Amino acid sequence: MKKSKYITRHFYLTAMLCIGLVLSTSAQKKTAYLFTYFTGNGKSEEAIHFAVSSDGYHYQALNHDAPVLNSRTISSTGGVRDPHILRGADNKTCFMVATDMQVAKNGWGPNTAMVLLRSTDLVNWSSVVVDIPTVFKEFAGVNRVWAPQTIYDEKEKKYMLYWSMRFGNNADIIYYAYANKYFTGLESEPRQLFFSPTQSSCIDADIILKDGKYNLFFKTEGLGNGIKKAVSTQLTRGYIQQEKYLQQTSEPVEGSGVFKLNEGTDYILMYDLYTKGRYQFTRSSDLENFKVIDQEVTMDFHPRHGTVLPITAKELGRLKAKWGGTDDHNPVLKGEYADPEILYSQKTGKYYIYPTSDGFTGWSGTYFKTFSSTDLINWKDEGVILDLPRDVSWAKRNAWAPTIAEKKKDGLFTYYYYFCAAQQIGVATANDPAGPFKDSGKPLITKRPPGVKGGQQIDPDVFTDPKTGESYLFWGNGYLAGAKLNQDMISVDTNSIKVLTPNQTFREGTEVFYRKGKYYFMWSDDDTRSENYKVRYGIADAPLGPITVPENNLVLAKDPDNAIYGTGHNAVLQIPGKDEWYIVYHRFNRPKGITMGDAAGYHREVCIDKLEFNPDGSIKQVTPTVRGIKGLK
Repeated sequence: MKKSKYITRHFYLTAMLCIGLVLSTSAQKKTAYLFTYFTGNGKSEEAIHFAVSSDGYHYQALNHDAPVLNSRTISSTGGVRDPHILRGADNKTCFMVATDMQVAKNGWGPNTAMVLLRSTDLVNWSSVVVDIPTVFKEFAGVNRVWAPQTIYDEKEKKYMLYWSMRFGNNADIIYYAYANKYFTGLESEPRQLFFSPTQSSCIDADIILKDGKYNLFFKTEGLGNGIKKAVSTQLTRGYIQQEKYLQQTSEPVEGSGVFKLNEGTDYILMYDLYTKGRYQFTRSSDLENFKVIDQEVTMDFHPRHGTVLPITAKELGRLKAKWGGTDDHNPVLKGEYADPEILYSQKTGKYYIYPTSDGFTGWSGTYFKTFSSTDLINWKDEGVILDLPRDVSWAKRNAWAPTIAEKKKDGLFTYYYYFCAAQQIGVATANDPAGPFKDSGKPLITKRPPGVKGGQQIDPDVFTDPKTGESYLFWGNGYLAGAKLNQDMISVDTNSIKVLTPNQTFREGTEVFYRKGKYYFMWSDDDTRSENYKVRYGIADAPLGPITVPENNLVLAKDPDNAIYGTGHNAVLQIPGKDEWYIVYHRFNRPKGITMGDAAGYHREVCIDKLEFNPDGSIKQVTPTVRGIKGLK
């Protein structure tokens, strides 16, 4: 049979169209996330910031957590808050709206305007200010225009804005209006969207369409405060309030935001714990029942009321090209962690960091995680390895400052994990450096050594003497004590306990290591809430001292020129088989920590820098860096 040119050409064109459709669909697939937020009530904090994530759980700030847009040029007050971002119906244009408000300058009102922004690339934005009383004279009595958001109305083929508004001292009410075709103003007069059955204030509205129903999340005020939702089958009317509160905390909340994960069917409901300076994330498959997933979420910034937008890989690359892509490696862990311990595991050939989980008010964290790496700059979150409420019978609070030892016997590895809980020291064991760990069932250290009048039983450090193979435990806040561990590694030779406090600069955070015939003792000086928290050292000829303190014994201190403060509680790593050393430590969250007062002491992050020695064995003072180390080959 003779082949038809028409058939061949038709097949070719059809194939090309199909390939083009696949490529187009692939290019438009959402594989990452953009988090837009502001950071606080300070003059420089009421501005739009961006962060990105590849999975919806681990976020990294762009532009070093500095604003990506100048609030002075896009607003009437010089400040913007509560940014909301939406992808347009054309799948290309994105719309952002924000409260036009500067608390730092004008207090909490009156404020009567919102900012409308538009972009086709997420990088370049046009903006316009809409002042409600100016545009709509009948709203001249308005004194509060808060937290605008946008949704596309499929029926009207228009973008609908909705926000809360207040007259005088009346309740805040959620209104809506339609934007014009250019998104440069409102073409319709504001109308009430939701009618509260209690006529109480409702703010921070967020609408999500699921299964043909519009779920209107909002914060109630006046008669019970928290997040509720109302549901309707129509976008602009008919919302019926559901009675239960949806936040999974007893702390005050605001600024709820819901987004669907790119993979699967789950949604994230996040909200601002505004009195605690942090967010809480919850997950749901039905928008009815929510589970806290804070342990799965990390951020290297502190957001206030914001929203998350799924984005493509191309968009992620464009955002990083504009505001990211640096060679800085400090902090090495994403999120807030402190009091790091580090281990090279002979079993796995990997490095592990064991930190305190930070970011909890008053150091109230209750679980421990570990992170693994092969190069010291790329770290994998291995998850929770010990959870006090779940795994420890004798203490449920204050999970602090762990340390770990690896032991090999008869070809098998065992890991001994010493940790603080309720100001006592315990020990747990595992056969893998990533756990899970099993607690011994009782605390190891519960009281001060004889003769010591004050201080806490915290901050353990385990050290194995390479000369003898014997292991020792050191601990103490306000004093330094040491003792030999028995062969079982889970009990102390009480006859060997010795008080080793080097001098009055000793506060806590002992680290002991051996190099070229000398035993080095490091400790932290001052309070972890102080910007002057620093590391000092002494030298001994034996594991239990006595300790000689050099005249110039400062190892690590703040660097104000680079906004680095509160450097302390360190660990030391020697690369196996080499005279190559690193110091692992925490510092205040950068750059915001220095503005947080005492709270900076539990908003910390983990860093690594090079540790070097002089020819006489003394330690060279370390300059803390943002750049960090290059990483191992």
